[in-house]
Formats: sequence, structure tokens, C-alpha cells
Amino acid sequence: MKFFSKLWPKRWFGASLSFTDSEQLEQYRRIFRGANDYGYFDWYLSEDKIAWSGGYWRMLGYSDNDVEHISGSKNYFSYVHPEDYDIFMTGVRKVLRDGEPIDISYRVRKKDGDWVWTEIHADGTRDEKGWVYYVSGIALDITRRKQAEQALAFIEARHARIIKASNDGFWEWTAEQGGFSFSSRCWELLGYDELDDTVNQGVDRLQAWRNLMHPEDGKLFDAALDRHIRDKEPFDVEYRIKRRDGGWSWIRGRGYMEFDSQGLPARMSGTNMSITQLKEAEERVLLAKEQAESANQAKSEFLSSMSHELRTPLNAILGFSHLLESDSSLNGKQRNSVAEIVKAGRYLLTLIGDVLDLAKIEAGRMEMSLEPVDPGLLLKECLSYVQSSADALFLEVSMSLADSEVLRVKADKTRLKQVFLNLMSNAVKYNKPYGRIMVSSTVDREGILRINIEDTGLGVPESKQGELFQPFCRLGAEQSEVEGSGVGLVITRELVEQMGGQIGFQRRHDGGSCFWLELPIIEAQKLAASDTVPGKTTELIDCGPKKVLYVEDNEANQRLICQLFEHYKGIDIEIASDAFKGVFAARVSQPDLIILDINLPGMNGFEALDVLRGDHLTSSTPIIALSANAMTHDKEKGLDAGFHAYLTKPLDVTQLIDVLNSIWRCPAEYSSAKRSLEAAAVQALALEET
Repeated sequence: MKFFSKLWPKRWFGASLSFTDSEQLEQYRRIFRGANDYGYFDWYLSEDKIAWSGGYWRMLGYSDNDVEHISGSKNYFSYVHPEDYDIFMTGVRKVLRDGEPIDISYRVRKKDGDWVWTEIHADGTRDEKGWVYYVSGIALDITRRKQAEQALAFIEARHARIIKASNDGFWEWTAEQGGFSFSSRCWELLGYDELDDTVNQGVDRLQAWRNLMHPEDGKLFDAALDRHIRDKEPFDVEYRIKRRDGGWSWIRGRGYMEFDSQGLPARMSGTNMSITQLKEAEERVLLAKEQAESANQAKSEFLSSMSHELRTPLNAILGFSHLLESDSSLNGKQRNSVAEIVKAGRYLLTLIGDVLDLAKIEAGRMEMSLEPVDPGLLLKECLSYVQSSADALFLEVSMSLADSEVLRVKADKTRLKQVFLNLMSNAVKYNKPYGRIMVSSTVDREGILRINIEDTGLGVPESKQGELFQPFCRLGAEQSEVEGSGVGLVITRELVEQMGGQIGFQRRHDGGSCFWLELPIIEAQKLAASDTVPGKTTELIDCGPKKVLYVEDNEANQRLICQLFEHYKGIDIEIASDAFKGVFAARVSQPDLIILDINLPGMNGFEALDVLRGDHLTSSTPIIALSANAMTHDKEKGLDAGFHAYLTKPLDVTQLIDVLNSIWRCPAEYSSAKRSLEAAAVQALALEET
């Protein structure tokens, strides 16, 4: 009882408290015993002693004996964290000197040496002279609250760093406040200060921002916001907004609306990101793309024009050479001269095709039509093309195609034929007299057919093998008599890879070369008995007298066709030098066939075709196009326009004869023959381009 009389003097509880009131005293005892997290203290300044009650020190791990030691005020100071000692003493001085209550937080050492955050609320009791002789109050553990505050401060600091690093502006709208708040960064993106008078002209911030939007984009912004609120679509909109300097900036605005329990908009938060540099980069990319497409178009037009200009004289060179070859009156020396002309002309034609193919590959416009293809049949057909060249060098050619004869690969038939022809032609050209060529096929692994084309030539030096598939690299062959452009292998590799295959090279042990390619197998089946290598003929079937009208402005080509048809009895040829004369001649003479050039003065071949098809006198007359416009799209355009066939210069006489035989065979068979002929012509054109 004496202890409590010291701890709680009468004036601390008020005059109504009587120390003889045992019930009231017992009530305070129960309160102190139940306060496990609190410490009640009374500091007797005159005795430098602190009286403690409650479970505060017990919670920190101290015993009653420890508390007795801690009760010495000087001893208590040693339990305060050194970094917080000044804070603690400042609070003490305030209550002693200024009479202000103590409200401070500091760390106190636990029994195990750890630290807890303690919050003190206390006040002093003064005597009649104004001296403080009691400091009474409460101490409580606020460690959890401090940890939460520190975690929150860490998160806020992290968010602040992220916001600063993102360089974005932030905004928020709340229904309670009824307006928008913008971060200063929003205005800085436009060159304004947040308090700039230019912005604040009697309108709220939202209206000020809205007034700066580009008129065309403001409607997009409103529509996006409406869809977000009404349909819950993501709010993500790009718009232009005027900067302080009068220019336009691109902003990407994104946000999210929160709704209350009644489904009404309550709060919307979002960001403004400057995407001006991105938009400018997009514009530069689009401009560069347009320039590249324009350059590609110009390149295509140039190549098409050059192809036309080169093929036109070649038509005369090869055409008249063909006529001379069939002239039995020539002596041996003259025949050799004609053979050299033909050889040179065909080499020039090959160069033209290689350059065009390479240009199409570089432009990414090499079209493929992948289908099941019989590789064995194609290899045999290609052998028939190179057999005469192989015989001239006394080369032994062997084929081992057991696997490929029962398989189908996924490929473009025309392009695969081009690949085989190029590799087999190289095996002949770079071989040595009395050498060998070995063509074989094996199922290398499941689903893959491997085709090897080997020769016994000098091979490729090891130092040059890295340049095998580089354009215009002939690996030293440019110093030999072997002709070539140096782009054949480049084209071959691109074609094989676009068909989903692979191609490679390995040197044979005897010094020769082995080129291999692998293609995916898609079907296995036996060849039909009728699958034989197709042949060509220069024999024209006898269908009685025929009248042919040839519309061509080039005199050399006119003479070529006239001399060509002199070899066939019953053919009467009429020449027209331009399209107008050709249309008139067709109406008057009613020919059985019209051969029409495309590039004609005054009216081109397509316009002339429309006129002839629209005239009942010539609407059913077969019309063949014969043009130096030899690109694939020229061929497609011609067939789509309605030509019965589209032949290219230099003229392949066998193709022309095949077309005439198909047209004049008989009317009942013409339609089906025409379809077959068109397919053959497409294939022939693609081969001719290479």
C-alpha cells in the first residue's frame, strides 16, 4: 500500500480519489496487470528513480530484478539506442524546461540484444514554484507499426524511382473531388510549368489539357474513354497535343476506371507517355519503306525494260541462226560459224535469265508453287538436255534412282528442274574429257530424300570452297574457257531453301565435286506407265492451207517469221507493222491465226486484243502473243487478258510449232489442248528466264 501511495499521488488521479478506497485501487491493479504491451511509469526526479507497472519490460524479456536495475533513471538511459539518444533527451528537456508533453519514438534494447521501437507519451507535474518533480506517462511497443511505416516508405520510394525513371506523367480523376489532378510531368512533356499562366486561364486542368488536343484526335480520345466506361474496353489511345512552342507532340494515354458498388464511375487513374520520337521513327521507317518499294519498282521496270531490249535482237540472232542450221547448202566451215553464233546467243540468253532471277530473289519476289513432284522423272528429263554436251566430252553418265522413282517430294516443279539442270550442267562443264557423272538418290533419313550429283572434274580448291555460293564468284574459272555468270549456284541455293530443302558441297577423294541437296518427302507411289520424258517436235501437222497474220514493227523479226514459215507448206503469212494495220488486216483477210507483238507503236498488243475480241469478225480467231516482255508477271498478264498462248523472244521454234499443232489439231480438241499448252508455256517461260 505504501508503494502505490508513492506511485500514484492524490493529485495525479484528482481530488475525488481516496487511497482508502480499496475497490478503486483494485481496479487500477487489474488494468496494469492486463496491459502486457504497455508500461506505466512515474519518474521521481528528486530521487532519480522510475517506478514501472504493466507488462512492458516483461515483454522485452526482462525479469523483476532487471526492472529494479532499470528503474534507476541513469541506468535507463543506457537502454536507449545510441542513435536515438538525442531524440530522447530533447523530449526530456522539453517537459522539464518548456513544460511541453513528451511525444517521442525511439528504440529500446531488449534482453536478447535486439531493439524494439517504443513510443512515450508523458507529462510533468510541477510544484508551487513551477519545478517539475514528477514525470508520469506510458510507454508502448510500436515496432510493428514502424516496420509497416518503413515498408510503406520503401514502396513509396521505389514507386517514386520508377515514376522518375519512366519519364511518364500521371493523372487521376475521382468522383468525390469531381476533377482531374495532373502530375507536373504531364505538363513538362509539353514544355509547360505546372503553374504556367498559359495553362491556367480560367479553366480547370482537364479542360486546359483537352483544349490543347489536336481537333482530329480529340474525338478519338472521347470515343476511347466512352468505350472504356460503357463497354469496359481497355483505355489506350494515341493522340496529338500542342506543345508550348506551337509544335505537336504524340501522347499515348492509358488508364483504368474503378466503379463503385452501384456500377457508377468512382476513380480513374492513368499515365501519359510521350511517343513523339517513336512516331517520328515510324514515319522514317514508312518513308524508307516507300523509297525502297519505289526503288524496287524502278529496278523491276529497268530489268523488264533491259530484258525486252536484249531479247529483241537475240530473237533475230537465234531465229536466223536456227534457219541457217537447217540450211543444207552450208559447208562445214559455215556450219561451225553458225554453231558459234547459236552458242553465243544462248549464253547471252542464259546471262539475262540469271540476272533476272537473282534480282527477283534479292527483292523477295521469287514465287513458288509447292506440290508433289517426281524427282526421278525430272532428273531423267534434265539428263536429256545435257546428254549432247556430255557426249561431246565423252563423259560416262550413270544414274541410280531406285529410291526417288517411288517417292514424291514437296517442291516447285519448274524451279526444281532449274536446280537439277544447273547442277548437271556444271557437272558437264567443269568435268574433264572421258570423265564420269554419277547421279544418285537415297532416303538419307526419315522423311528426307538426298540427291547427289557427282563429277570427276578438277573440283573446287579448298581455299575457294567458302566462296561457292557467293554471287559473281567463279572460283578461278573466269580464267578458263568455260563460260558462266557466277550466279548459278547462288540462285540454286536460294531456290532449294525456298522449297524447304538444303544444299551443300563436298570434295570427292579423287578430286572431283559432289553437290547434294535434300528435299522433304511427302508422298510415296509408283510411277504410272505413261510417265515418260516428254519430247518436242518441229513437225507441223497437215491441216490444209492456213493464213497467218503477224503484227510486228521490227523488220528483222518480220523477216524471221516469214522465212520460218517458208519451211512449211500451206502457210500463207501476212505482215502488219503496227496494231492499227493489224486490226484492219484481220477484219479484211480473216486469218486462221494472229501472232501479235505487245510493244507496238500507237496501240499496244493488249489494246489490239480487246479490239479484236470485241469484233464479231475476229472474236473467235486464235491470237498468240509473241513478245520480248518475258517476266513471269508479263506471262500471267497475257494469259489473263485472253491470249491463247504467250511466247517469248528469242522464239523457241519447237514451242511455236507445239502451239500451232494444238490450235489446228481439230476444233473439238482445242479447249483441252489450250489448257495443257498454257501450263506448258508457263513452265517453259520460267525455264527460259534462267
